[in-house]
Amino acid sequence: MSSDHEAEAGAGIEPQQTTVVDDQLIDELVTRAQAEGLQLTGEGGLLQQLTKRLLESALEGEITDHLGYDKHDPSGKNGGNSRNGSRANTVLTEVGPVEIAVPRDRDSSFEPKIVKKRQKRLSGVDEMVISLAAKGLTTGEVQAHLAEVYGAEVSRQTISTITDKVLEGMAEWQNRPLDPVYPVVFIDAIHVKIRDGAVANRPIYVALAVTAEGRREILGLWAGDGGEGAKHWMHVLTEIKNRGVGDVLMLVCDGLKGLPDAVEAVWPATIVQTCVVHLLRNSFRYAARQHWDKIAKALKPVYSAPTEDAALERFAEFTEAWGTKYPAIIRLWENAWAEFTPFLRFDSEIRRIVCTTNAIESVNARIRRAVKARGHFPNEQAALKCVYLAITSLDPTGKGQARWALRWKTALNAFDITFDGRLSAARP
Repeated sequence: MSSDHEAEAGAGIEPQQTTVVDDQLIDELVTRAQAEGLQLTGEGGLLQQLTKRLLESALEGEITDHLGYDKHDPSGKNGGNSRNGSRANTVLTEVGPVEIAVPRDRDSSFEPKIVKKRQKRLSGVDEMVISLAAKGLTTGEVQAHLAEVYGAEVSRQTISTITDKVLEGMAEWQNRPLDPVYPVVFIDAIHVKIRDGAVANRPIYVALAVTAEGRREILGLWAGDGGEGAKHWMHVLTEIKNRGVGDVLMLVCDGLKGLPDAVEAVWPATIVQTCVVHLLRNSFRYAARQHWDKIAKALKPVYSAPTEDAALERFAEFTEAWGTKYPAIIRLWENAWAEFTPFLRFDSEIRRIVCTTNAIESVNARIRRAVKARGHFPNEQAALKCVYLAITSLDPTGKGQARWALRWKTALNAFDITFDGRLSAARP
């Protein structure tokens, strides 16, 4: 017998027998419901009736504890406070609206906990609404889903009020302490439409870090207001530093204006690396669709070159082949060259990680789906709430995080060696 079973036996519990009894009870309930033509789900179904009985039983237990005597117990007579009937209340549950009888006492001192006074929804419903919103459903779509699946009429304002509950958690999350060192931080932008007088595109910046253990962690969200120069980035990076980040080995971005200068001021030893994937995508913007494959093939020897000198030679060959047709691509790479070349000094493990499309793209894909469903937002806070909801729903099982950490293990060793032990030195 295992230690768990020994502990259960010592407490007088027979786990196997309990499981059999529970299964028998469930089977009996389902069989009787089917024999009587009772639906398992839907209005008046077995699940609704069970939910009603369970809630009312729990409420009865609460008022018994409050008064100190059981229902119909003679000892409760002339004892001061006593039961005083019940009031009807319809609450929205995960199985639909359920009408319950809430017991009352004569001096109105009873404060039920499982269904509080004036409560119209169980907490599971709020969690369900937040989950649906995190998957990109608009308030109207959430409203339609609740009506269609659960037969519940919930206003859009109520749905918005439920999702607003995350704002307090978002503020706490945005100000939480961070690790003292990160091997890599990726910064990227998602553009959203915000109605501020007129609808305009505004960037929301996402900072995603890889921890010293290889986990993926989103450090924060920041709404841009057009000030994308050094002053703007100094504010963002200083906020990250003030939350405990003393060192970042490498910061990967998409050539954001003013970012290299701000990084140097906040973390002088940090290497700013232009994201190669973004460089390739930006190159395609200047080229006809039928040439994308050829351009990608011609640029691969540039970013996979063993040294910077070799990369320059390969880039000269690319310029000779495509410079006349697409001079804008040549200017793009020349302007980004200083931030593109750092990773050419590193070994293949670090290069592979820096070049990966999965570092932040999977996060951005989830955010874009949620943002696209909304169309545009009334204000900046609404846009940030939408993005925050989207990232909180990432990887609910944790399997993706486990695969991510395993993938990074070899690269983290390479980072620590390449950066002279800065990664391990800052670990607690």
